Amino acid sequence: MIPQIQEHVSLKNLNTFHIEVKARYFCTCFSEKDIKKLLTTPSFINYPWLILGGGSNVLFPNDYKGLVIHNQIPGIQILEEDSHQVVIQAGAGEDWDKFVDFTVNKGWYGLENLSYIPGNVGACPIQNIGAYGAEVKDTIKEVQTLNPETLKIECFNNEECQFGYRSSIFKYKLKDKRIITYVTFVLQKNGNLNLDYGNLRETVEKKHEITLKTVRESVIEIRQSKLPEPEELGNAGSFFKNPVVDTKQFKKLKEKHGEIPHYKVSDNQIKIPAGWLIDQLGWKGYREGEAGVHQNQALVLVNYGNARGKDVLKLRDKIKKSVADYFGIELNTEVNVI
Repeated sequence: MIPQIQEHVSLKNLNTFHIEVKARYFCTCFSEKDIKKLLTTPSFINYPWLILGGGSNVLFPNDYKGLVIHNQIPGIQILEEDSHQVVIQAGAGEDWDKFVDFTVNKGWYGLENLSYIPGNVGACPIQNIGAYGAEVKDTIKEVQTLNPETLKIECFNNEECQFGYRSSIFKYKLKDKRIITYVTFVLQKNGNLNLDYGNLRETVEKKHEITLKTVRESVIEIRQSKLPEPEELGNAGSFFKNPVVDTKQFKKLKEKHGEIPHYKVSDNQIKIPAGWLIDQLGWKGYREGEAGVHQNQALVLVNYGNARGKDVLKLRDKIKKSVADYFGIELNTEVNVI
């Protein structure tokens, strides 16, 4: 039986920017079998399609004129377990933060710093999501995908995923060429807590004890204090990537801007917070019509209610130009513009 296909469906509640756009066709799939059936339906063979999970990292400038496949594959399954670690698989449609909460409550180390990141499990390898000194690549063992051309299941181990800073093979080389269906993680039963990023340690130490749960609680507190809730103010979290420059360029920046914050990536690469660059140029709290920059976090672009995707992109371009003109740094967009 072919999954139910709807026409002219609003995506406003399926993207955290809450941009009012419509999908020409829309279908929710709960299994790999559902997706296979959908892709082999005569009407949709060679038809443009888009996988949509939690809609937490996308921006729609226009209506989507193809088929939106709402990937809601569920399931959490322990594949292997011993006294040291657990190998656990989660369906692409599982809510990411609920999955993190599940692992923390089990006492498994590895995902606690990635708490309260919106979206679904299927999106985490694409972006190689990261926060507070942790990246999801450090826990991923394997990503299971469906090849839409051959309809065969193909698995990619950690190395084959080609993870980089906010990137992977699924974001570039295999974009729209594989559909992520399950992700397998390796988590530790006795791990070291990573507290050395930003003010995380300071926040955790205010609590009575330092545990997995208090680290998760602290990450959530910090994120809530800095980032607007999408239900209250449409946004996709960090809109720009933190730029990475070589040591030669950083030295010049440091001479001119002695207070510039930075993090060492390697012997010859330095990461600079994009939010700081944007904030220095007075963009924080700026509003242009229905689109704007959040008043507490310059890295977050927001929809005040009725912004169009084009309005957000117009603001993005102005910010990028100002940063490039003043600092000589090209900002790259973290959000996926459809």
